[in-house]
Amino acid sequence: MVATLDITTADGVVRGHRGRRVARWRSIPYAAPPVGEWRFRAPQPVRPWHGVRDATQYGFAAMQHRSGARIGPRREQPTGEDCLTLNVTAPVTPSATPRPVMVFIHGGGYIIGTSALGMYSGARLALRGDVIVVSLNYRLGAFGYVDFSEYSTPGRPFDTNLGLRDQVAALEWVQRNIAAFGGDPANVTIFGESAGAHAVLSLMATPAAAGLFHRGISQSPPADWATSVDDAKIFARRCVEALGLRPDEVGKALVELRPNDIRRVVDKAVQAVLRDQPGLFPVAPIVDGDFLPEAPHAAIIGGTAHRVPLIIGTNRDEGTLFARMGDTLPTTPARMRRVLRHSGEDAESRVVAAYPGFPDPRVAVRMGGDFVFFRPCTEVAAGHSHHAPTYAYRFDYAPRAVHLAGFGATHAFDLIPVFGVSDTPFGRALTVAGGQRGLRSVTRQFQDNWLSFARDGKPLPSWPEYTEERRSTMIIDYPPRVEDDPDSAKRLAWQGVRLPSLT
Repeated sequence: MVATLDITTADGVVRGHRGRRVARWRSIPYAAPPVGEWRFRAPQPVRPWHGVRDATQYGFAAMQHRSGARIGPRREQPTGEDCLTLNVTAPVTPSATPRPVMVFIHGGGYIIGTSALGMYSGARLALRGDVIVVSLNYRLGAFGYVDFSEYSTPGRPFDTNLGLRDQVAALEWVQRNIAAFGGDPANVTIFGESAGAHAVLSLMATPAAAGLFHRGISQSPPADWATSVDDAKIFARRCVEALGLRPDEVGKALVELRPNDIRRVVDKAVQAVLRDQPGLFPVAPIVDGDFLPEAPHAAIIGGTAHRVPLIIGTNRDEGTLFARMGDTLPTTPARMRRVLRHSGEDAESRVVAAYPGFPDPRVAVRMGGDFVFFRPCTEVAAGHSHHAPTYAYRFDYAPRAVHLAGFGATHAFDLIPVFGVSDTPFGRALTVAGGQRGLRSVTRQFQDNWLSFARDGKPLPSWPEYTEERRSTMIIDYPPRVEDDPDSAKRLAWQGVRLPSLT
């Protein structure tokens, strides 16, 4: 049985689906459409509407290649600039007290992804933990993370960090409106995976986000991604040149060009950087000295970020997914050597010694994943532990079929247990060769700890705080265990190794 449920927000009334156990509202606008003169500008307030707005269907995903907005085997969500929307999932049963709120930020390298992916609704998480789950869209790629501010004019200014500004605007909407859905605006946890996990760290370093959330969960963040002002200018100029624009016509053209024309050119420019400078990702939050005063990695370590409780961790086999995706990460011996040479001969010899068997391609895959994810995450965990409660994990589990396919506990596999899809047809397919009990176990581990953290700011008592002295890490596996400073030799080997730059 499906009915409708109307909720009055600060901007108007929205109508959602009311199922037997949860209610869902889809594509509620949290900012005005960033179109026309508002393209490449900071998000503007929602225009209130009259009557009841239908929130039973998804609208647009952010501008991206259509394959990035795939939401089913043969289903792709339409993309468009009018994408600044979010979704709310709430238990139908009444609650005597406001429910904790969990706000999910999707990944996709800041160039692809959508909150309309089925698992992101968080229905199983909402029911298991009696929480409200919010998922959001934000501008991607050309429209969210390329800095065209150099081409601003008094009559046509362009802003920086648009995707990050969108995320702040979404959290402001949560503060204004989530009580209408039964949520507690004083108990908001942000969580995300991959680029979404990096967004969590970026929000921790964003002054405008102060007070909008109270704890964070960062799943496999490329934690030291950040674009300097100089690199941002270089990349924007490459995009402008590829568009064939003269400096004096850029401002007008950027507003009037068809969005897909801009998107295609920037996507090609991104791929060129990934191909030529392994490990460098040119579309990421920009350290502009204003909206983002300091690189998130540095701000968290230095204690200038928001001092909220943090869960942070990585998957054991991060690199195996990217090894199937071409020139995305340095997961081949040649690309890995180029990364290491950037940091000097001492760093290269130290890292190679920590990975016996290199240049075996399988070892290079492990190195590439560790370079992008494990290396900076250990630095962030250690740094933040001096300023706020910090909890570190490593996810090791994968069913037999996933191991046989050569992936193991690869990047993004943690989304399956976090959102509790192990008992869906997809989850059962993953365990057709065995491992159903193990997948159910790690699902309970993730969900029970994530929900405990969302309620009280602490995972379960079996998970100790991370300190730089002990580096206690929860190994999420079947069965789970706690290890002090796992992979310490690799952690030490990576010290001093840094991302390349365009300058």
